[in-house]
Amino acid sequence: MAKRDFYEILGVGKTASDEEIKKAYRKLAMKHHPDRNQGDAAKAAEEKFKEAKEAYEMLSDPQKRAAYDQHGHAGVDPNMRGPGGEAYGGFAEAFGDIFGDMFGQQRGGGRAGGRQVYRGGDLSYAMEVTLEEAARGKDAQIRIPSWDSCDTCHGSGAKPGTSAKTCGTCNGQGSVQMRQGFFSVQQTCPTCRGSGKVIPEPCTVCHGQGKIKKQKTLEVKIPAGIDDGMRIRSVGNGEPGTNGGPPGDLYIEIRLKKHDIFERDGDDLHCSVPVSFITAALGGEIEVPTLQGKAAIDIPEGTQAGKQFRLRGKGIKGVRASYPGDLYCHIAVETPVKLTEHQRKLLRELEESLKKGGGKHSPSGDSWTDRLKNFFS
Repeated sequence: MAKRDFYEILGVGKTASDEEIKKAYRKLAMKHHPDRNQGDAAKAAEEKFKEAKEAYEMLSDPQKRAAYDQHGHAGVDPNMRGPGGEAYGGFAEAFGDIFGDMFGQQRGGGRAGGRQVYRGGDLSYAMEVTLEEAARGKDAQIRIPSWDSCDTCHGSGAKPGTSAKTCGTCNGQGSVQMRQGFFSVQQTCPTCRGSGKVIPEPCTVCHGQGKIKKQKTLEVKIPAGIDDGMRIRSVGNGEPGTNGGPPGDLYIEIRLKKHDIFERDGDDLHCSVPVSFITAALGGEIEVPTLQGKAAIDIPEGTQAGKQFRLRGKGIKGVRASYPGDLYCHIAVETPVKLTEHQRKLLRELEESLKKGGGKHSPSGDSWTDRLKNFFS
């Protein structure tokens, strides 16, 4: 009998992520596990359990999955060995991980001196920078939460004159064994939370933690060209680990302040440049701002509103870019306001003169009139 497709067995598509594959297998494993199926249904459940197990074993290993995707069942061998004659450990590791989840095992910690050791959590810090600072880079100082040893208990967590005692639940091991069927799972001790010790009389200053939360100043280098939403990683400046575990990291997320003139689009900049309708009609030279200073643009005669002028290299050089972006100046033709009676008279005379010239003075007028006629016809 031909083997079923591994993706079909797990009920996922070929583009499924590792996490989706893991979730699908966990669901099937829990449903068809031998301990959960008795009587007449036991044999069929066992077969489905083995089938799901084989599918997950292949698809959870990147190398095996690639071979299966390319050659199908012929591309994978259940007896395939890894370098040095050792079997690939992807399934065994994931198998324990999945059933650890089923029966409540905590992950993420190693063991040191019989105690569970956990890495500290990561911290996030939002930093606002101006467009100019983002373009040129800067050195900044930020204040972040930190932990110092408690001066009262000298880091023990116990009230002065007392001391911590060995946990009676785990006998100082920091973990306990939990059994479920034929599985034996190691779990963090619920009494001492992995420390191996309990504190009968906690320190009144640090409340048994052995450390006090404070603030520290951190020097941060903002690289030139950084953009909104990018993150800077500061290794080891996150929360401290548990039971001697390594600290987490600090992630500084950049927030770009709104600029009065420019809008950033990747490495390019955009700005709106107001131009009088006289200059737009007759042409002339105007000054425009750039991050490097002033620049000049020649406005040709008859320039229309919305016309775009590109200044090469006047944008921002991104963090990973080899050359800077461009600056796009968008022309906004200004209509004069608060006119005197004399100015109104001159404009009316100009309008009459333009009408006599027909459509040649209005490049969009004829096409607009034609579109209106077609619309109402």
